[in-house]
Amino acid sequence: MTASANGEYRGVWVFIEQVNGEPAPVSWELLGVGRQLADALDVELAGVLLGREVAGLVNEAWAFGADRVYLVEDPVLGPYRTTPYARALVELVNRYKPEILLLGATSLGRDLSGAVATALETGLTADCTGLHIDPETRLLEQTRPAFGGNVMATILCRHRRPQMATVRPRVMPLPSRQEGRQGELVRVTVPFVGVEAGVQVVEIIAEPGKAVYLDRAEIIVAGGRGLGSRENLRLLEELAGVLGGTLGASRAAVESGWLPPGYQVGQTGTTVRPKVYFAIGISGAIQHLVGMQTADVIVAINKDPEAPIFKVATYGIVGDFLEVVPALTEEFRRQLGGGPA
Repeated sequence: MTASANGEYRGVWVFIEQVNGEPAPVSWELLGVGRQLADALDVELAGVLLGREVAGLVNEAWAFGADRVYLVEDPVLGPYRTTPYARALVELVNRYKPEILLLGATSLGRDLSGAVATALETGLTADCTGLHIDPETRLLEQTRPAFGGNVMATILCRHRRPQMATVRPRVMPLPSRQEGRQGELVRVTVPFVGVEAGVQVVEIIAEPGKAVYLDRAEIIVAGGRGLGSRENLRLLEELAGVLGGTLGASRAAVESGWLPPGYQVGQTGTTVRPKVYFAIGISGAIQHLVGMQTADVIVAINKDPEAPIFKVATYGIVGDFLEVVPALTEEFRRQLGGGPA
């Protein structure tokens, strides 16, 4: 079925991602920007919730701004698999016809959005950093980095519906939670005949030693090529330990083998929005900046006074990190009541 752009399609939808009943914070962030888009279009904002025994998240969706929640609960929607989730979402879109559908650019969201857009024969813009409505055309302006982050491209989906976009976690601000807010619940039954013949989830094995979820970290101590060696990471680990933060890394540090890819911050890594971000030995290439420049406070430490990172830093320290970082660690330890090392 080809979803042409016509007046049948109305409303803004946000896919509420969850794993084992725990919601992905990006879902609530998308409800925040979804509210702005829906108000600009004068339409409803709806959340779409798929899973097994996930009705407990409906109140949360209302609290973060949804006017309506479409709920599909079925045992088939237990552990995530592309086919049943895509079938459910495509069925809902064909039945209720939203004009905009937003998903998080997580591993799950990226997998699901591509399958759904293909089935609906509509456009999909990945990893958006800005979403706005053109008041004259009512089209969704989808902005994302292009050419390695050197330009920002604004993409339109003129002739197909819904207009689909994914947004990386922590790119959009988290909206205020409105306790006690209520909306409409629409329970939907979707036929899943034949989907069991596809992929089966036999076992889920937790990966030991995986990095802390960077997109949820409030304090990140990140290192770049300027550290010089993996051994110097111990200084950053000590600082992170004193502050209760987690390590992060630039692409250069990851490619040097100093930290696993799960620690990478930037366009090709994780987008973060911590309260405090330490950029140590990081020059500030645009690919890194797009992943961390919305931090509340940015502390840059670099020997090069002309390093681009200083242009976005809240506080900049020009100096040798081998001297600066230990001094900061000791002072934070003293201020936080830890006493001398």
